[in-house]
Amino acid sequence: MANFKFAAFAAVSLFALAFTAAAAALKPGDAFPDLAPFQLEGTVPDLKGKVVLVDFWASWCPPCKASFPVLEELQKKYGPQGFVLLAVNVDEKKADMDGFLKSRKPPVSFTVVRDSQQKLVAAVSVETMPTSFILGPDGKVKAVHSGFHGDKTKKQYAAEIEELLKKK
Repeated sequence: MANFKFAAFAAVSLFALAFTAAAAALKPGDAFPDLAPFQLEGTVPDLKGKVVLVDFWASWCPPCKASFPVLEELQKKYGPQGFVLLAVNVDEKKADMDGFLKSRKPPVSFTVVRDSQQKLVAAVSVETMPTSFILGPDGKVKAVHSGFHGDKTKKQYAAEIEELLKKK
């Protein structure tokens, strides 16, 4: 009988854990969390009323490296129209992030912060590097992108950003 109770408890616990993990994954329509409680290293710009792309990346991630020129292009093109790009680094060592950023030619013009404790990563259920969330002026997730696929992703970003900027 004790084994049955333990097995039932384990099954219920696993179900609850799976449900919690699935419920935590942000999807279009969900509100993106307020960033203040996450103790991000760096200064988070004012995102209220802006179209925002939040990009989670790491210095060791080849697709992340490939995405940076596209992110820079998006910031330069749409920044004057009310678009904000926030890159959230997840490297364990700040020196790894700093080295990557110093190697960028030209230097990045968008905001980079670091989630050293990976609290935000956990809260929004980032499972793939890079992962990007496009937010509308209302702070809700409009699109989620897992990975970076060159021109295909660039076109998707541009179309989604332009559509949201029209509605602003």
